Amino acid sequence: MRLTSLRMDGAEPAALVRPSGAVLLSAVNEALGTSWAGTVQELLEQGQVEQLRDWVGGAPSGLLDELAIPQDQLVYAPLYRRPRKIWGIGLNYVEHAADLSATAPSTEPASFLKPDTAIIGPGEAIRIPPQSQRTTAEGELGVIIGRECKNVDEADAPGVVAGFTTVVDMTAEDILEKNPRYLTRSKSFDTFFSFGPELVTVDEVPDVDALEVSTLHNGDVHRRNVVSNMTFRPWWLVAFHSRVMTLLPGDIISTGTPGAAHIRPGDTAGCSIVGFRDLSNPVE
Repeated sequence: MRLTSLRMDGAEPAALVRPSGAVLLSAVNEALGTSWAGTVQELLEQGQVEQLRDWVGGAPSGLLDELAIPQDQLVYAPLYRRPRKIWGIGLNYVEHAADLSATAPSTEPASFLKPDTAIIGPGEAIRIPPQSQRTTAEGELGVIIGRECKNVDEADAPGVVAGFTTVVDMTAEDILEKNPRYLTRSKSFDTFFSFGPELVTVDEVPDVDALEVSTLHNGDVHRRNVVSNMTFRPWWLVAFHSRVMTLLPGDIISTGTPGAAHIRPGDTAGCSIVGFRDLSNPVE
């Protein structure tokens, strides 16, 4: 199953992704008498994602397709705007560490937290702050937590994850280079975290380690790599961070980039993951 959030009349309602477009859950409720939550964040917080996935498997596909808004009429929002936590993972591909003349962590991940005020969605503008003369954009695989959990074993991590998404994470790289203690500031400007347009549930990704992740710059692949080349892979990251703090539904772990592209006003930045819908943002 794939979920998305749409921009409609000042709201950002949840919708099921269908081959013909997207079906608002509010339209499903009206047509079939169901009571699904109206936003992706509420679906996660109320534990409805797995229930909805199971229900869709037996739902009348013809009716769902009849209710679909055509693809060319869709305007996407971020999947949601108020996760409790956004974890970022720095230098998780050795090749990216070499770009920065840095040593990749080998025993524990270089993780950091970002504020939800940094969130934007597909098509929204990344704004380069006046404090930075060199801002970069990084395509990443995002892991979305689906259940409250603590001290999870790596083997059990798939059971607490709702799904995956595409992420574009920004860094004011020149600020970070002044002092590594400036990491939080360099990562936390408004518009410095784009994610969506789809939440792809775990069952749709048979082998997360085989996913190919690319950073896009002006529509071209700037750098690509495969998740299996990460130093710390997604299930391990979920387990590790669950031992630091309780993970909650809607928390996001952005798992690191194969390469960062220097962005300037007029550019576009994006993320492509094979089998996922691309994410793209203009730069101002």
